[in-house]
Amino acid sequence: MAICAAYVVLVIALVIDAGGRLRVAERTDAYAQEAARVGGQELDRAVLLQGKGFKVQKEYVKQAADAYLGLYHLQADDVEFSEDRKVVIVTVRADYRPVLLGALGERKVTGKGSATLVHGVEEAETD
Repeated sequence: MAICAAYVVLVIALVIDAGGRLRVAERTDAYAQEAARVGGQELDRAVLLQGKGFKVQKEYVKQAADAYLGLYHLQADDVEFSEDRKVVIVTVRADYRPVLLGALGERKVTGKGSATLVHGVEEAETD
């Protein structure tokens, strides 16, 4: 009976900690998505004023993403762009500390989010 009870407690601990890790992964994805959106609003003004279209600059995007993520004690692990520099991709890593398993389940959780740079008054335009 004692052995069965130990296994039941272990299974419950695994379920609770796995659920917690999934919640952290979901939140990390959401933070990365919002950081990409915030960063995508940082237009390269020099390119815009030269009439070369709507583009973003990596330094501005990283600073804006880190400022947003700083509210949640996170930072952007990586900022990438599509080839045409109209899609911003932000990667965020967060620590997950299990409640019941302690150091056994301690892991980094990665979230990735992207935002497409669009503009337009009446409808979204990408060119």
